[in-house]
Amino acid sequence: MTPHRARLPHRSRVVARTEDLRPRIAAVLSGTVVALLILATQVLAEENVTKSHGFSEFGELKYPEGFAHFEYVNPQASRGGELSYAAQGTFDSFNPFTRQGRAGARSADQYETLLFPSYDEPAAYYGLLAESLEYPESQDWVIFNLRPEARFSDGSPVTAEDVVFSHEILLDQGLQSYAEAVRKRIPKAEALDTHRVKFYFAPDIPRRALITQVGGTPVFSKAWFDADPENRRIDKPRLEPGIGSGPYVLDSYDINRRVVYKRNPDYWGDNVNVNVGRNNFETIRIEYFSDSIAAMEGFKAGEFTLRQENNSKSWATAYDFPAISSGHVVREELRDGDVPNASGFVMNMDRPQFADPRVREAVQLAYNFEWTNESLQYGLFQQRHSFWQGTHLEAKGVPEGREKVVLESLGDALDPAVLTDEPVSAHSSKPDRQNDRRNLRKASKLLEEAGWAVGSDGVRRNDKGETLKVEFISDQPTLDRLIQPFIDNLGVIGIDATYNRIDNAQFTLRRRERDFDMIVGAYRKSLQPSTGLYQQYGSEAAAFSVFNPSGIHGPDIEPLIDNIVAATEQEELFANVRALDRVLRAKRFMVPTWYLGKFWVAYWDMYEHPDNLPPYALGVEDLWWINADKSAALKASGALR
Repeated sequence: MTPHRARLPHRSRVVARTEDLRPRIAAVLSGTVVALLILATQVLAEENVTKSHGFSEFGELKYPEGFAHFEYVNPQASRGGELSYAAQGTFDSFNPFTRQGRAGARSADQYETLLFPSYDEPAAYYGLLAESLEYPESQDWVIFNLRPEARFSDGSPVTAEDVVFSHEILLDQGLQSYAEAVRKRIPKAEALDTHRVKFYFAPDIPRRALITQVGGTPVFSKAWFDADPENRRIDKPRLEPGIGSGPYVLDSYDINRRVVYKRNPDYWGDNVNVNVGRNNFETIRIEYFSDSIAAMEGFKAGEFTLRQENNSKSWATAYDFPAISSGHVVREELRDGDVPNASGFVMNMDRPQFADPRVREAVQLAYNFEWTNESLQYGLFQQRHSFWQGTHLEAKGVPEGREKVVLESLGDALDPAVLTDEPVSAHSSKPDRQNDRRNLRKASKLLEEAGWAVGSDGVRRNDKGETLKVEFISDQPTLDRLIQPFIDNLGVIGIDATYNRIDNAQFTLRRRERDFDMIVGAYRKSLQPSTGLYQQYGSEAAAFSVFNPSGIHGPDIEPLIDNIVAATEQEELFANVRALDRVLRAKRFMVPTWYLGKFWVAYWDMYEHPDNLPPYALGVEDLWWINADKSAALKASGALR
């Protein structure tokens, strides 16, 4: 009994222990299952995370991981020598990120970015400061892995903290249109460790262009800004250039006369594949001139040695000086495969005289491209019609297919004629006289219909007695001969039009503040348009964006931008861009003028460039090089000092 009784407590203890372990075992088993599920989820997530050496908005990257160099560079290009060219106007700052003052040439070029664009692929980017990037299928975030060897020009390492700081200071002190657009799309940047930085994207916005947006952010030295935060701001002009990680640093400057940059002998990135064959000059010197006429004389005298010409009269008539005859200066016409800038005479849509589209059409009709091109521009240009001129994104014919469906979705916000008519194109004019009477009669009728009647003095007024006035401002003397005939034609139809050429600083200020009626302006275009369209045509930024000189925006524009940014298939992108092109052209907020479709370049015969220049960049500053023997021969002959 005793043994039995003695065994009872023992048995009870065993049973008790068994009963005590059950919840623990269950907890362990449950925890194991959870851990396995978490691990499985992590593995699945890792399987869906792409790690790459580059990024393309659509399709595959052209260049594989570990590629040696871009196809369009010369990896054996000689290093050394000086590139010199001209700039027009003045400068009083080396801070290119502020609306105040005028930044010196190349001020932004010392700052590198995480990714670098390919010049022979639209919207394709490869690692520069970043050796790789990681992102999930959803593209809810992106991680950039920085190159450990990346250094600022003072020798300090480029870190993830510098990248986060750069992103945040641009939001806090940068251009308002940029900051407001980016802040709501990219709410957070985080340094995961010294060389890993993560950007988070807002949950309810399209993913297109967000990775390339952050990949293109210039990277500043946090330590440099922190050393003097009151005076080192990006919203104020300053002559301190700051510290970047790029191949060139500021060497010297003479305010309003010249800026000289020199190669950093300790530049960290010479052997990075995206840099092979690039950045070949020892120094880059920019000479400042008051206008292009003075600059042309400087070029002829050898004060600078390469000139990218943009004046048709100069290209046709000015290159007859002795250095051309002797072969010391050569001229080339090189292919430009990119989208032409949407340039023209821009109307300020904040001005009440342009509120009526009939007035804007009348202003357009007063311009005679054919006569201007034949009589003043030597027949060298082509008429621009589209905002994506000559590309697959240009709207043509009557809307059909997906483009028509997109336009129909705009409902009452859309002018019904956009759905039924061919896209608005520049009118044709007779080239044999400055004022095409047929077009001017049509313009006059439109102004009458809009309520602007001609008085006894030949000037149009509305029923309030207000004069229809248009002031055209410019800071370019070479534009005088092109603008004045247009002003004369406006006068013929009763518009009190004046042309006022002002100095560079005043023009810059008035353009930024949108204090003008009309100017010569342009909207930069891309074959893969995306979030930048909000700064060009979006409603939120319309009041202050420096990228939207006209201030154009509207309920028929905004949804198309949203669709473009949200597009995940190229055909959807193309349909919406064509629809946007059609809507913008119907707005008639600028007089489309001309485009060239190629580069005019003249240079003293010591420069060389790759035979296979890329379609989307001329690349003078980073793809060309100096032939030392040719340079020495020019100096030996006395042609150059």
